[in-house]
Amino acid sequence: MMRGFVRRAVMVGLALAVQAAAAQDWPSKPVRFIVPYPPGGGTDVIARIVQEPLSRALGQQIVIENRGGAGGAVGTEAAAKSSPDGYTFLFTLSSHTINPLLYRLSYDVERDFLSVTTVASLPQLIAANTSSPFRTMQDIVSQAKAQPGKVAFASVGAGTPSHIAGELLMLRSGIKLLHIPYKGGGPAVTDVLGGQVPLLFVSIPAAIGFVKSGKLRPIAVTTLKRSGAAPDVPTVAEALGIPDYEVDSWYAIFAPAKTPGAMVARMQQEVAKVVQLPEVRQKLLEQGADAVGSTSAELDQTVKAELKKWSALIQQAGIKLE
Repeated sequence: MMRGFVRRAVMVGLALAVQAAAAQDWPSKPVRFIVPYPPGGGTDVIARIVQEPLSRALGQQIVIENRGGAGGAVGTEAAAKSSPDGYTFLFTLSSHTINPLLYRLSYDVERDFLSVTTVASLPQLIAANTSSPFRTMQDIVSQAKAQPGKVAFASVGAGTPSHIAGELLMLRSGIKLLHIPYKGGGPAVTDVLGGQVPLLFVSIPAAIGFVKSGKLRPIAVTTLKRSGAAPDVPTVAEALGIPDYEVDSWYAIFAPAKTPGAMVARMQQEVAKVVQLPEVRQKLLEQGADAVGSTSAELDQTVKAELKKWSALIQQAGIKLE
């Protein structure tokens, strides 16, 4: 019995030694980032901003592979089933903690992934058609209380962060809005610009150009801190005195479960340095995103907290996808 225990201990020790040696040589070949959305979308753009500086920092090329489909589920499943050898990572956005609560998925975001780092933070923007009467969050709340279910807002789709932001506002402020879901930010913005819908909840990159040109009226952002891309726009928490109102559309990197810890740690450290480079920060800001570079533990805490938070919200709001 003692011999068996010693044998197992030796085998474990050898395995750890091999893993440590492999981590020291890592990376020795190109590293793949699976982006579970099509080329040109927000997640793809943010991934490509960090691609080249991170390649230089690691001494190996970061190769971006777009695997779109099923709201991010196709690429995320591919990443979950990839070899945990440190050469495949998932580069995704905050829908990562919403999709499992709305769809039947073949993977588990907690069981099948290790948190690496939050790359950047991006708020949803609440904006209004310039001919509408809405100039402040208080205007929206007052009108919605006077006419429950009559004030409409456009989102980029049912179950998306923009929809979630609207539902959270209703729950936290005790109002009832009419949700008009669209298939993407483009159509939603177009109809709000055209006056078909008075209010818009959308990620800031999709609308910031229209805000700067005066075609949309910014009202608030959904993060706890103001956005560097629109520093004069208040947060919902500020505007309404709701301290726990937050919808952060973050971008983050995850590794397949069982990826060696040393490789995860090295990736986290290098990404955290890269996103703080002045030129990278500026490019992120141009996309409406603020650089973060969190620790793995901080991202892990975010995932756990959001799964709990959005589960409660979806149940309370009765959100179901057809």
